[in-house]
Amino acid sequence: MPDTHEVLNQVSPLVGYDVAEDAALLAGLRREGAGWAEDEVHELGRLAGSAQGQEWGRLANEYPPKLLTHDRYGHRIDEVEFHPYWHELMTVAVRHGLHGAPWRDERPGAHVARAAKVLVWNQAEGGHMCPISMTYSAVPALRANPELAAVYEPLLASPEYDFGLRVPTTKRGLIAGMSMTEKQGGSDVRANTTTATPAGDGSYRLTGHKWFTSAPMSDVFLTLAQAPGGLSCFLLPRVLPDGSRNRIFLQRLKDKLGNKSNASSEIEYDGAVGWLVGEEGRGVPTIIEMVNNTRLDCVLGTTSLMRQGVVLATHHAVHRRAFGAALVDQPAMANVLADLVVESEAATTVAMRLAGATGDPDQQAFRRLALAVTKYWVCKRGPAHTAEALECLGGNGYVEDSGMPRLYREAPLLSIWEGSGNVAALDALRAMGKQPESVEAFFEEVGLAAGADSRLDDAVARLRKELSTLDDLQFRARRLVEMMALVLQGSLLVRYAPEAVADAFCASRLGGDWGIAFGTLPSTVDTEAVIERARVPRG
Repeated sequence: MPDTHEVLNQVSPLVGYDVAEDAALLAGLRREGAGWAEDEVHELGRLAGSAQGQEWGRLANEYPPKLLTHDRYGHRIDEVEFHPYWHELMTVAVRHGLHGAPWRDERPGAHVARAAKVLVWNQAEGGHMCPISMTYSAVPALRANPELAAVYEPLLASPEYDFGLRVPTTKRGLIAGMSMTEKQGGSDVRANTTTATPAGDGSYRLTGHKWFTSAPMSDVFLTLAQAPGGLSCFLLPRVLPDGSRNRIFLQRLKDKLGNKSNASSEIEYDGAVGWLVGEEGRGVPTIIEMVNNTRLDCVLGTTSLMRQGVVLATHHAVHRRAFGAALVDQPAMANVLADLVVESEAATTVAMRLAGATGDPDQQAFRRLALAVTKYWVCKRGPAHTAEALECLGGNGYVEDSGMPRLYREAPLLSIWEGSGNVAALDALRAMGKQPESVEAFFEEVGLAAGADSRLDDAVARLRKELSTLDDLQFRARRLVEMMALVLQGSLLVRYAPEAVADAFCASRLGGDWGIAFGTLPSTVDTEAVIERARVPRG
């Protein structure tokens, strides 16, 4: 090979490292009562950062699922074929309990341990976390029908991934899906036109078209339909107890921007058999139990992408030289990287705090409002953060081999899933209106950092002023919820983060010493100390 073709100044792939070497994540894991899970989190982190784990994720997206509506003889089968590595990813996630361990583990911090595992394993591949999240979230909703829960909950929480359409009670473990949105309604689920007619034997027959149903190869689905008593929640298995296929027909798989490894579909219920979960007419309150947990997973998914993006950007900047120095030592790049680290750590810290509040009856008022606020803001920040991290690699980041385009395509999903920006912001207003105690609980949490930073104290005062008037509340929804999210993140960082990180956050996000783009931190920020948080050792 001629010397003119020697490749110089290119950065080797970041492979063979422990994704769980994340100081903010590990601190949150211990602080929120799940330090006992640290070894398993590191086990997952090493697999996620390994060549094998990265290859699983890459090929699961390079070869997306394929819809098989009929077999060779013309019989309707409605199955989806996945790349084998999809099943490897699912097997690891289920074995480590990301789909349901907290429902069978009574140790304090079980939900926190699970959240940390999601943050780590999602960095191997994000698409398969959709059915994992829905399975985790289905259990509390299913408990509205104790008889159904007694049958299905042990299988939904089983550490066995048992793929294939068979009678659910004959399998070693189950995966659950959720099917709510329709063409005419979207997030307005009360506009659903799917009907549910009592069959006289305790079951119902559902007829209608669902516009967006992810993971259609799940074993059971929670779905909404109009029963005689109003909009209600139902459990539908793909295979009925007698072994016949339920009348759930897959119309097509969605051709999505990202999330390619995960099958999302339109489905038709043509007299499909379902069983009522909760009371007739109480479908939304019943299934909201599922939605609230999947919203937490939206936060975890975005936080994971932020961490992955800034680690890859930092790795590139450390090993790439330009204008006579490593990129990381160039002041302009250092400002960008530090700003990205601050955003990532703020998301990680609040995500772990919300995981710590999960399952604790004494913290549900705080969690109700804080989760809606955080879902809006963290997921809204995700695409901009990922785009800036990609740009740190320059043209190298724009090519598929870098892995950054896959992160970029994935990032908008988490803001759209389970209620896009306006829905999440208005849900925060709804929580404050219906549960005034949630506002009190929110300020009690923020108040734990009172006096520690004058910029935070001033932001809390501005927030209280914003909340003192109800004029144009919906018009101001995004502005108000953004302020709440930043105040919450700031209060947590002031209490728990290194001084350099907390100072950078308060100076920029709360003190106003910040531009519009990332990389506009004030010159007082200790960028070197902040960037160090995104360096990971390689094995």
